[in-house]
Amino acid sequence: MTAMFKSVLPQLFATTLLVSLSHLAHATPIDDLQQFNSTTSSASGSFTQKVIGKSGSAKKVSSGTFIFARPGKFRWTYTAPYEQVLVSDGKTLSIFDKDLNQVTKRSLGSAIGSSPAAILFGGKDLSANFTLSDGGSADGRAWVTAVPKSKSGNFTKVNIGMRNGLPDAMELYDTLGQVTVLNFSGISKNSGAPASTFNFVAPAGAIQGK
Repeated sequence: MTAMFKSVLPQLFATTLLVSLSHLAHATPIDDLQQFNSTTSSASGSFTQKVIGKSGSAKKVSSGTFIFARPGKFRWTYTAPYEQVLVSDGKTLSIFDKDLNQVTKRSLGSAIGSSPAAILFGGKDLSANFTLSDGGSADGRAWVTAVPKSKSGNFTKVNIGMRNGLPDAMELYDTLGQVTVLNFSGISKNSGAPASTFNFVAPAGAIQGK
């Protein structure tokens, strides 16, 4: 190795490092969200949920767990205060209410594309169905605002709070003026799940809802 090459090598390394650090320093919450979606084929975790009415008071508070596999497969389980499970195999959404012992099935269709569920469970390119903008920083999170391009849904916008490269919270604004707030914890990326996780089998004697 020549003396000239030895003197140039540290400069090349330093330049490369500075470029990398500059890229990281300018990464936006939109970049973080898109990166999460493009690199995450499955994930699991826990959530708390509350619905805030127009008056600003919490109308309903619940919690549970979730697991998903892109595109469109998920199991969203409410464990408190009431037990309910929503399961999608990518084509059909099954909703089971334990207290009523009732199962309701709906076609998933293309509805998930522009729904808030698409942010966690849908395809990897959010910009296909949402207009994304930087929502600033608050509560220790960097926020992204996602506005559905389709006006036929029940939600006007969704705010996604990013922390350490993961979606840490979501705020869902519906057409009735209510806000559903979700906080996530214990998210495990690409944890995988057996295919049976997303196949719903109704309990014996369950009533078929409409």
